[in-house]
Amino acid sequence: MPRNATNISRRHVLLSLSALGSVAFCASSGQAAADDKTPDDKTPTNMQFALDRAVDAIAAPFVLADARGLYRAENLNVTTTVAAGSKETIARVASGACDMALADLNALIRYRGDSDAATVKAVFVLLNVAPYAIVARKSRGVISLGSLEGKVLGVADRDLAIRLWPALAKRNNIKLAAVKLEKISAAVREPMLSAGQVDAVTGFSYLSAVNLRDRGVPADDLAVFRFAEFGSAAYGLALIVNPKFAAARPEAVKAFIRAVTAGTQLAIQDPAKAITDVMTQMENSSRELELTRLHIAITDNILTHDVRRDGLGGIDAARFEASLNEIAEDFTFKKRPSAADIFDDSFLPGSVGRKMN
Repeated sequence: MPRNATNISRRHVLLSLSALGSVAFCASSGQAAADDKTPDDKTPTNMQFALDRAVDAIAAPFVLADARGLYRAENLNVTTTVAAGSKETIARVASGACDMALADLNALIRYRGDSDAATVKAVFVLLNVAPYAIVARKSRGVISLGSLEGKVLGVADRDLAIRLWPALAKRNNIKLAAVKLEKISAAVREPMLSAGQVDAVTGFSYLSAVNLRDRGVPADDLAVFRFAEFGSAAYGLALIVNPKFAAARPEAVKAFIRAVTAGTQLAIQDPAKAITDVMTQMENSSRELELTRLHIAITDNILTHDVRRDGLGGIDAARFEASLNEIAEDFTFKKRPSAADIFDDSFLPGSVGRKMN
């Protein structure tokens, strides 16, 4: 691999974590590079980027941006590390420890709800539709969203889907008090549902549902209730940027988004080939499992009606407002944000370059 390309192998991540202790942070080199550059300097821009979880199929756009030389073509030297969820990636970007990161847009909105929060913004939406879902066993008597009443719903630590459950229940006339929530560890979410210790779990459709099939649960016994199919307007994972880095190196932010846009388009065009590259960054995983995961994400979350119409990466202001209403069922805004408070579209390529043929 070229020296200036990203290395997001598991070994690299583990070495990085070991070197930095129990909490890993990105050493922010982008600002230092900016200070040393002149407008005509062709030296690659160093960038620190963090994924919200270990590499899997959903990281395909970033793996491809590295493996296919898309970062290099944009004169970027990107170092990628892994965080433990959106809360951590937001914290890294807010502190300046990372220049850019992948984070759940709804988690960012809640973070920005604090008046003392750094003005971190999203600049590209990867998952146009949030993958939030409730995954249930039909054999446990859950055959419709309404049949969750009287059942036990497992909720893992740091789960994001449960935050929009109150809005979903209200919209679909489900009595919240009639559904028992049981807090569980993320490590046992699928095993507990597989064993029948809970009747359903909250999570991401491309994670829990696929993992359960891998555990031997028959596909025809699984009921997957995607929040979007029941009226949710929420967006999902998005690229976020440190405000100081964005101000100092706007062209680098644009270049990174161009590379990720191209990587996303490649993943959509040939998922099987994309997974071949992803598998080089994973250990002890199934190619079939990851390919299934990517197909689900592309179909349900990435290549949506809005994306086919408007192109990758952007948001719709009216839909954003609707998503705020959902968040407000579980969160009190000190000041309700506007779309411009959370999302900056000035770094996006033109719509033609973001559309799929």
